[in-house]
Amino acid sequence: MASATTAPIDTLPPAAPQSGLFGFTRAQGIALAVMVAAIVALPFFVYPQFLMKLLCFALFACAFNLLIGYVGLLSFGHAAYFGMGSYVSAYASKSWGLPPEVCVLIGGAVGAGLGLVFGWIAIRRAGIYFAMITLALAQMVYFFCVQVPFTRGEDGIQGIPRHALLGLVDLEPDMRMYWFVAGVFLLGFLLIHRIIHSPFGQVLTAIRENEPRAISLGYRVDDYKLIAFVLSAGLAGVAGGTKALTVHIATLIDVNWPMSGEVVLMTLLGGLGTLFGPVVGAGVVMTMETYLAPFGAWVTISQGIIFVACVLAFRAGIVGEVARLLRVKL
Repeated sequence: MASATTAPIDTLPPAAPQSGLFGFTRAQGIALAVMVAAIVALPFFVYPQFLMKLLCFALFACAFNLLIGYVGLLSFGHAAYFGMGSYVSAYASKSWGLPPEVCVLIGGAVGAGLGLVFGWIAIRRAGIYFAMITLALAQMVYFFCVQVPFTRGEDGIQGIPRHALLGLVDLEPDMRMYWFVAGVFLLGFLLIHRIIHSPFGQVLTAIRENEPRAISLGYRVDDYKLIAFVLSAGLAGVAGGTKALTVHIATLIDVNWPMSGEVVLMTLLGGLGTLFGPVVGAGVVMTMETYLAPFGAWVTISQGIIFVACVLAFRAGIVGEVARLLRVKL
């Protein structure tokens, strides 16, 4: 009879059963209901253009959190996928006249393609070496965008039309565009939730917690890392493409390294490894950038003070601390 040490192990121990609907716990279900209610109600009280931009960055942060929060891979180059998704979607809309749903999908495909190439290179290293490789590759994309004609250099692609959704619904009015952006965000958010709570997601968590053990169980860890990298990059490209259609412009800001730092900040501020943390973090950062703008040069100082206060008061992020106090999973 084969011993326990030699018996093949094909799967990880099953995760604890999820209560609630579609794998959401009760606490997560309540948080989801609150989030959806806010998405539905806020455009009647807050400027829709601001909310659309917030939702785009919230999806970007959720995509980044999929990689760092559930695989433990810190990427300093996610601006490459966000920015290229933005540029390609903008070009497809303005030069080819494609409908918005196709432009966003193209942006996601470009992000995923870049993620496949860059991820294949970067996952061969770990820790700070992985982070620096992703940063170097992202800067190569930035300098590429500076030089190639289709991005129009420092001017960017301006005056991007939105066209009609499915050829039927004109999205030029902001309120109509808002519902499209909200739909893209919710689909992306639910996709990330499904990935996290699938058997694939359980393997990713095992890699984050104890990679040598996952290897000893027979899992091809590098393959799982690469797939997660591609999924994260693809969703970042979708967020970038949606943002370009929302604000009618794609610029070098979208692909430059400060954008990578900003999404790291959003994720850490909201709560690393939490489902709703990146959404809250994106909301805090975007609200500060928008409503502190009248202070001019004092904006960065004000932001720094608030960020330091949040880091000291919420060591696990805003949502992470709330979840710890309530003893629930968010």
